[in-house]
Amino acid sequence: MGAGPELGDFLRSRRAALRPEDVGITPHPTRRRVTGLRREELAMLAGVSITHYTRLEQGRATGASDSVLDAIARTLRLTADETAHLKQLARPSAASASRPAPPRMEHAGASARQLLAAMTEVPALVLDRRNDVLAWNTLGHALLAGHLPADSPDTPGNRPNLTRMLFLDEQYRELYTDWNEEAQLAVASLRLVAGRHADDRRLAELVGQLAVECDEFATRWARHPVRTCTSGVKRLHHPLVGAMDLSFENLVIPGRSGQRLIAYTAEPGSPSEAALRLLGSAPASKNSTDEEVCATARR
Repeated sequence: MGAGPELGDFLRSRRAALRPEDVGITPHPTRRRVTGLRREELAMLAGVSITHYTRLEQGRATGASDSVLDAIARTLRLTADETAHLKQLARPSAASASRPAPPRMEHAGASARQLLAAMTEVPALVLDRRNDVLAWNTLGHALLAGHLPADSPDTPGNRPNLTRMLFLDEQYRELYTDWNEEAQLAVASLRLVAGRHADDRRLAELVGQLAVECDEFATRWARHPVRTCTSGVKRLHHPLVGAMDLSFENLVIPGRSGQRLIAYTAEPGSPSEAALRLLGSAPASKNSTDEEVCATARR
């Protein structure tokens, strides 16, 4: 997951996505050997020498200026997220350019755990930058992974990982009404993180595992999508309480190396709020069974 190869893959994927006609070039009637723009066409449109662009695409150019990268980004019609990703790959930090750092197990801080425990009516969890679950509250566990042990985040070697679960855990996959959209966002977000942390060995191992074990992930990863998402709406179909539309917010925890708290809320007075309250009442009674919860939900 080195910055050089990643940069080349990213630029080639974006060149392939643009037709000559899209940028005002009339293609020669003879058959083109490449999909999308050629290197020389992109370099010409961006006002960059073909030699410099080729070295950049091969991951051999260092210290590319903002003006050069911005010109390439404009020509490729990159989004703001994609432009930031391009600059990160073209100018990796000293840490990312070095050999991969030894794996480090992270933990949710005491204050974050205390906050989770206080959020009794809001599903919430703490994730690291790889999407490993470091902690969740009772409702967060019930919402996302009631089929897993509640204490699973406390075992570093066996923590739930939301991206891994999305592709490899059938029960978690079925939670999402629009799985394809969720999968695309998950891969795009992971690509962004991978570009920022090319030295993260555990992140590279996660990507490698998913690429080997899931063709759907490998295909999406090869397209090199890039997107960040800090808030939005999740459309879920919970096995116990049915359909829910929940807003979510990603809140970065300062000083915790990319850890973030995610909280889910429902619109007041909505059926989703009623379903969430029902889900929250289920763990309150130790004698409640899944069948009883489902029966209550159908009333």
